[in-house]
Amino acid sequence: MQFFHPLLLFCIFTITVCSSEKSESVQTRETSGVPTITESEKLIVWLDEEFSEYLDFSPLAKTRLGEKSDYDKLDDASEASRIEIVQWRRESVQIMKSTFDRARLDEQGQLSWDLWVYLLEADEAGLPFIRHQYFLGRNGPHTRLPNLLINFHKVDTLVDMRAYIARLNESNRYLLQYLERAKTSSAEGIRGHYFTYQVAISQIQRVVDGAPFNENGSSALWTDINTKISALQIAGQITEPEADQLAADARKALLENLKPAYDEILTWLQTDLAHVSSEAKGADALPNGEAFYRYRLATMTTLELSAEEIHQTGLAEVARIQAEMREVINRVGFEGSLAEFFAFMREDEQFYFPNTDEGRAEYLALANEYLDAMRKKLPEYFGILPRGRLEVRRVEAFREQPGAAAHYMRGTKDGSRPGYFYVHLADMGATAKYRLEDLAYHEGLPGHHMQIAIQQELENLPRFRTYHGYTAFSEGWGLYAEFLGKEMGFYRDGYTDFGRLSGEIWRAIRLVVDTGIHANQWTEERAIEYALQNSPRPETAVRSEIRRYFNMPAQATAYKIGMLKIQEYRANAEAELGDEFDIRDFHDLVLGGGALPLPFLEARVKRWITKVKKRDNAIQ
Repeated sequence: MQFFHPLLLFCIFTITVCSSEKSESVQTRETSGVPTITESEKLIVWLDEEFSEYLDFSPLAKTRLGEKSDYDKLDDASEASRIEIVQWRRESVQIMKSTFDRARLDEQGQLSWDLWVYLLEADEAGLPFIRHQYFLGRNGPHTRLPNLLINFHKVDTLVDMRAYIARLNESNRYLLQYLERAKTSSAEGIRGHYFTYQVAISQIQRVVDGAPFNENGSSALWTDINTKISALQIAGQITEPEADQLAADARKALLENLKPAYDEILTWLQTDLAHVSSEAKGADALPNGEAFYRYRLATMTTLELSAEEIHQTGLAEVARIQAEMREVINRVGFEGSLAEFFAFMREDEQFYFPNTDEGRAEYLALANEYLDAMRKKLPEYFGILPRGRLEVRRVEAFREQPGAAAHYMRGTKDGSRPGYFYVHLADMGATAKYRLEDLAYHEGLPGHHMQIAIQQELENLPRFRTYHGYTAFSEGWGLYAEFLGKEMGFYRDGYTDFGRLSGEIWRAIRLVVDTGIHANQWTEERAIEYALQNSPRPETAVRSEIRRYFNMPAQATAYKIGMLKIQEYRANAEAELGDEFDIRDFHDLVLGGGALPLPFLEARVKRWITKVKKRDNAIQ
C-alpha cells in the first residue's frame, strides 16, 4: 500500500523533469571533448552527483557529515517527504539503467550499481509500513534535535550562529511534523508502549528545564548557545553588541518556537497515554504486524531468515556460550552454580565504580586505557587503519537513561569532529566495570569507530558507499571486534574475559527475546526473566534493554546474526586458502569496501578467495 499526497504529485513531476535533464547532461559530457574515462569512473561521477542531490533532502544529514550547506535548515519530516525520497530513488535507478551499461563496469562499479538498486528496493519494501514507527519514542526528534545542535552544529563564524538560531526558529515546524505523524499512526492503532511515552515525557521535560524556560539553572541548549556565542566573541569574530543580539534572538526562538512545540507534544503524549495498554505487546499485535516483523527482520539482518530460525539460533548460542562461561568460573576459582556466579557479578561492589563523579571519571579513564592498548596492537591485524580521532563521552543529561546501552556517533571525514563512544553513567550500579573492556572494543577500536571511520575515508568509491550503513554489517562487525580482542591477547583476567562472554551471550539472548516478543507473544516480564536467568546483567540494564527491543523490532537480531556470518565467511576463507590466508588481508577486505549487506559481503569474500588461489597457482 502506498500513500500519496497532492504536493507529492508535483514533486514527482519536478523530479522527472530534472532527472531527464541530468541524463542529457551525462550524455553531453561524453561528447564534449572531455578526455575519455572508463564506464566505472563515469558511474562514480554520476553517483556522486546523485548522492549530493539525495543529501539535499536532509540538511541534518549534511551537518552530521560536517557540511555547512543548508546549515540554517531542518529536514522536511512529513510523510509526503518520505514518499518523495522513494520516488526520487526510482527515477535515479531508472536513469542509471538507461545511461550506463552494467556489463562494462569493473567489479567495484558493478557492486556500486547493485547497491544503488538495493537501496531503492529496501526503501520500497518499507513503504507499506511507513506508519509503523514510534515517532516520539526512544531517540526521537525531541532528543535528536538538541543533540545535533549541541554536538554537531559547529559554530566558527557569525553566519554559523545565525544558522543555529534559524534552525531554532524552524524547530516548531520540524517537531510538529513528527507529532502529526504520531497522531496519524495512533489513529490506526500504532502506538508506542507505556514506557515509550514515559521516557519521551521525561526527556522533553529535561530538555526544557532551566533557563530560558524556567529558573532551574540553565538548560543544555541555553548553555550551548551562550558557550558558542562567547567563543565567537573571544575569537574576535563578533562584538559585544552582536553577542547580546544573538543571545536575544536565540532566547526568542527558544521561547516562541521550540518551547511551544515541546509543550504541544508533551500535552499530546500525556493525553494519549490514557489509550496505551499497561501491558507491552510485540510487533505482531500491530495492524499487519506479522508482515511488518518479517520486513524488519529482513531489513536488519539483510537476509531471508524466519523468526523461528533466529529464535533457535539464539537458544543454541546461549547454550554454547554458557559452556564457555563455566570454564571461566572454574578458572577464577568460584564455587557455585552459573546462576550464583551471575548473582555474584551483579551484586559484588568490586565490579562497579562508585556512583559519584569520581567513579564516573574513573570509568572514562579506564575506557581510554583499553583503547590506547588496543591502538598499539592494531597494525598486527589490519593494514588499513582509521585516521579519524575517537573520544569517550558521557551521554548528555537530557537524554541519559540508567542502564541504557552505550553507542557510537560517527565523526567527520576531515577529522574536524571526532567519533564519539557514548556511555550512560547516570547509575554506576548498572554499568559494570568488567564489561567495559568489551564495550571499548565494540564501540571504539577495532569496532564501530574503526569500521565507520575507515568507511568514510575510503577513496575511489562513490560517496554514498562511504555513508550508507547496514545494521547487520556494522553491529556484526562490532561483535566480531569483541571476539577479535580475545585473539589479539586482551581480556587478560578471568573477569574481563567473562565480560566478553557476557557481551556475546547478551547478543544471543537478543535473538531469543526479540523473536519471543514480536513473533511468540512474550510479555515484558517473561523476556526480562529469561534475560536475567541467562546473563549476569544488572536488572536495571536488563529492563532498559528489553524495552528497547519492544521499541525497535528486529534491530537486536542484527548483532549476533552479523557476527556469525562474518565468522562463517572467515572460516570458509581459512579452509579454502590454508597457509595462504592472511588475517590482515581478510580484515582489509571486509572493511575496505565500506558497509555491505551480508550477501554482498559473502560474494566479495568468495571473489577474493578465487583471486588469491589464481595468484598462487600463477606463482607455482
